[in-house]
Amino acid sequence: MRRALSFLLVLAVAAAVVVGLTQVGGTPKTQTGPRFELQQALDSLKGSPAPLDSLHAQANQLLGGEVPAFRARMKALRGHPVVINKWGSWCGPCRSEFPIFQRASVRHGRRVAFLGLDGRDNRGEASAFLADFPLTYPSYVDYDEKIARAIGIPNNYPITAYVDERGRTAYIHQGPYRTDADIDRDIERYLGA
Repeated sequence: MRRALSFLLVLAVAAAVVVGLTQVGGTPKTQTGPRFELQQALDSLKGSPAPLDSLHAQANQLLGGEVPAFRARMKALRGHPVVINKWGSWCGPCRSEFPIFQRASVRHGRRVAFLGLDGRDNRGEASAFLADFPLTYPSYVDYDEKIARAIGIPNNYPITAYVDERGRTAYIHQGPYRTDADIDRDIERYLGA
């Protein structure tokens, strides 16, 4: 009996270590495959509606201002569907899905607003991460998760919230996206875009 309990304890500790390493960043720091060209992506988004164009003008930036700034941005985006991705540079699954968000923001960025929430991170590591994985939209600094709590996004990572044109949360996707088709399907299903 003791031997079985010892074995189960060792197995549980090993499983916890594997899960922890996966969450902390078991993926490479740099992108594999063709490099995402931010300027080329932004050029393809020129002529977007003014509220979306204002996001593209702040591409790849980390913005402050906490809850009031985020709420003001969401108010300015009213009338457009919004995809909010909560990420952290330390989060392995976040890293794995970032290329999917890079491409989706180009495919849908003339009709759909994209915003990031960088949580539980430090500015230096987040900036270095964005240098490797640039985005056509800004991310709000949310190190203490006040913004996430204010808009009802759970604590785990990554999380993607879909907000309709009226400003109501239509869906919250927990966990990483694995394919472009998966995110495209959710954008169509929950935002009609």
